[in-house]
Amino acid sequence: MGDFTLLAAVSLLSAFQQSHFAWLVGRSRMKHKIMPPAVTGAPEFDRTFRAQQNCAEFYPIFMTLLWITGWFFNQEVAAVLGLLYMFARYKYFHGYAQSVKGRLTGFYLSLIVLTCLVTLGAAGIVNSFLDEYLNFRIMKKLRKMF
Repeated sequence: MGDFTLLAAVSLLSAFQQSHFAWLVGRSRMKHKIMPPAVTGAPEFDRTFRAQQNCAEFYPIFMTLLWITGWFFNQEVAAVLGLLYMFARYKYFHGYAQSVKGRLTGFYLSLIVLTCLVTLGAAGIVNSFLDEYLNFRIMKKLRKMF
C-alpha cells in the first residue's frame, strides 16, 4: 500500500475539505435560520449551498481522475495536481460564497486541472495498453529519441 501513499493522502485531505464545505453550509443555515430540508433563503446562504453542491457534484470525477492518473501515469504528478485542484475548489467555494462572479477563477482553474488529469490518465492507460497487449513501449522509444 505504500506505493499509493500520496494518492491516499490527497484523497483524505480532499474528503476533509468536502466535510468542511458541508459544515460551512450548516453554519450558514443556522446564521440565516434556514431549516432543512429548505435549500433556499438568504442570497448568502443560496450561494454557499450551491458552492458546496457544485463541489460535491464534481468530487467523484476528481477522485476517479486522481487515482487513474496516479496508477497509470505518475503518482507524484497526480498528487500535485490533486492539491492544485483542492486549492482551486477552495477559491471557487469561498469566491462563490462572496459573489456569483467570485466563483469564476476557482472554477476555471479546477477545469484546467481536471483536463490535465484526464489527459495524463488517458495517456497512461494508452501506454499501459500498448505495453501489455502489443509489447510496444512508448517510453522506451521516447527516451531513445531524446
